[in-house]
Amino acid sequence: MLLTIGVAGQEPQPSSKLPHATVDTALSGSVVPVAVELGEVADNTFSTTHDDPQPNESLTSSDESPRTGTSSSNQSRGPPEGQVLLRHLDVGQADATLIQSPDGTILIDAGHWQRNDIVPHLQRIGIETIDLIILTHPHADHIGQVPQILEAFPVTEVWMSGWEHTSQTFERVLDAVLASEAGYHEPRAGESVEFGDLRVEVVHPVDPLRDIHDNLAVRIVFGNFAALYTGDAEVSHEREMLEGEHELRSQVLQLGHHGSRTSSSRRFLDGVAPEVAIYSAGTGNTYGHPHREVVNRVTGLGITLYGTDIHGTILVTSDGEDYQVAVERRPAENRLREEQQTATSDHGQQSQTDDCVNINEASEEDLQQIIHIGPARSSEIVQLRPFESVDQLTRVRGIGPARLRDIKDQGIACVR
Repeated sequence: MLLTIGVAGQEPQPSSKLPHATVDTALSGSVVPVAVELGEVADNTFSTTHDDPQPNESLTSSDESPRTGTSSSNQSRGPPEGQVLLRHLDVGQADATLIQSPDGTILIDAGHWQRNDIVPHLQRIGIETIDLIILTHPHADHIGQVPQILEAFPVTEVWMSGWEHTSQTFERVLDAVLASEAGYHEPRAGESVEFGDLRVEVVHPVDPLRDIHDNLAVRIVFGNFAALYTGDAEVSHEREMLEGEHELRSQVLQLGHHGSRTSSSRRFLDGVAPEVAIYSAGTGNTYGHPHREVVNRVTGLGITLYGTDIHGTILVTSDGEDYQVAVERRPAENRLREEQQTATSDHGQQSQTDDCVNINEASEEDLQQIIHIGPARSSEIVQLRPFESVDQLTRVRGIGPARLRDIKDQGIACVR
């Protein structure tokens, strides 16, 4: 089902708050490979309180007009000014990446609906305004904290794919966007927007949308540096991107679907040719993200791999030519934390488990975070409890093998 947002009876229109232009660029120039492997962290650990490189003060200008520009290539106007900072925030089994440049602040995805950590992250960094929020798709672990963000910060525009979800989280997000002063847009492959020297290129989806995994995928370009974000796009969608006419090559790739085996095909990795891959996943998550075959595929290609479950928040900084990667937490610190969590569990105290919807315990409202589960089916699930596995959701009327597959691919339903 496609989402329509705006005035009843009118076709949705691109917002006039941000400009859109078609671009065609080629990745070139030198980069500095980062000699850090998963499990081996270099000495460039950063402090989120004092040592972070900060973008230009213009980032926080709340009265600055939206940037415009239609240049087809950064090559024609010399090296970019300042730096771009890509913060892959440690937000558990969810996604949120903050992009900062001297002329733009962009948030890609908005964390887990059962947590409240995005606003504190942004406040600690010193964010005062956000130019653009890109919500790759309507799963609750990607859009969950949009209402809190819109309440805490002035936001110029929100992008969504246009695919409608039945969850109450999705409804709350729509209500929050409509109640805010932010513009709204559903971009398609080929569109782009520029914030000074920072360009956001949309490489997916194309119309018509087929399913919820028709994610917004964007390539962030700053000089000769690029990073690609695909949300939970799966292999079939990766194939569409490869068959498109848009540049995908990027030094940094955020692995799709938290490092799930549903994404990051060998062909896609070859097409993007990243030097660094980053996934966002919660420590000890119940889905086994990142899946071992993806880790082996990535590292087997010589791509340096980072994960928020291992390294905490991961910061990539580039001046448009070279780039560096810094991590918040060393693996040794992570192991110590896991040992402490295990010790707590051994003493009979239940550890925190906020990374899935337990179909045996979740409220009817929370059950509706699961794809294909609306008010009627959530009520039926409560009546049919207990379930021994997610597979037994086929006991619920209207859930057959195809919908069960969608539910399992979504990856938020669990049994405990």
